[in-house]
Amino acid sequence: MSNKIKIGISIGDVNGIGMEVILKTLSEVSILEYCTPIVYGHTKVASYHRKALGLTDFQFNVISNADAANPKKANLINCWEEDVKIDLGEANETGGKYALLSLEKATEDLINGNIDALVTAPINKHNIQSEAFKFPGHTEYLQQRTGGNDVLMFMISEDIRIGVVTGHIPVQEVPSAITKEKIVKKLIMMNESLKKDFWIEKPKIAVLGLNPHAGDNGLLGKEDLDIISPAIHEAFDKGIICFGPYPADGFFGNGTYKQFDAVLAMYHDQGLIPFKTIAFGRGVNYSAGLKYVRTSPDHGTGYDIAGKNIADHASFIEAIFAATHIVKNRREQEELLKNQLRGGGKLIETAFDLKDDAN
Repeated sequence: MSNKIKIGISIGDVNGIGMEVILKTLSEVSILEYCTPIVYGHTKVASYHRKALGLTDFQFNVISNADAANPKKANLINCWEEDVKIDLGEANETGGKYALLSLEKATEDLINGNIDALVTAPINKHNIQSEAFKFPGHTEYLQQRTGGNDVLMFMISEDIRIGVVTGHIPVQEVPSAITKEKIVKKLIMMNESLKKDFWIEKPKIAVLGLNPHAGDNGLLGKEDLDIISPAIHEAFDKGIICFGPYPADGFFGNGTYKQFDAVLAMYHDQGLIPFKTIAFGRGVNYSAGLKYVRTSPDHGTGYDIAGKNIADHASFIEAIFAATHIVKNRREQEELLKNQLRGGGKLIETAFDLKDDAN
């Protein structure tokens, strides 16, 4: 049996660019050197997109369950039996229905240990809504399905890592949703992820302010003084190396972010606008804090370019690499902890030193 990491892939909206970036990614043979991909969808949907892209030489290895995956091929599990009418570029109920069927089966296999990580292609947050899916997005759905107490939306790339305190909520609800306790909790999750998932021994985290100029000493809002600063001090007292609050505009404008291992933003756009400006097309959305590893590309369904064979699959490749890398790091750390319990002494510190030397 192969020891290669099994990466489950949900196909997202069948009318968007999800299958296109999946097919382009899996057409690159080098992917099979790193992991065993398993797509949760249907052969006819895959065939439709494959023909639209002109990928005549590409074929899936169709399997009935993840245990049957061939480590030398791109595998596919059929998640439904009926034919699906595909309307490229349209946001309709069909796209939502089959995106959910794919996600449900892939998540089930993730929870049951049949796959090692999940990479999700983009969904439409509106047409996927149903009795089984009443969530703002993938992150909240997976938190509920996997029994997570909390989750950190963590955007990662080689150049920058940004997490957010509040996720998919209206801007007008952001101030009331920000509490000292929530900020501290997100900082703890970010710190633990940087150590466990990215092997950074002593992470250095920057915290952004909420208001312009981080409140300007209370002139432009009290949240930075009354909530964010006390949260930073409390987290620091807990052993987390964190600083701030920093005014968001100057922080990114003068490149201060380069001095930190990660940044905690207060709300969605405050973090994702600079992230996508700096790393779009190479960035990955990682759900930190969950027991399981889940990543996704940094783009949406791309209805406007669906079926035109112009979607860039670079971010999807990075999502697969990131998932594989994180699983490997977690496995290595678990093994080192076992060795330490058996009397390995300084093995953890030594391992971090070796990682630093390798980098």
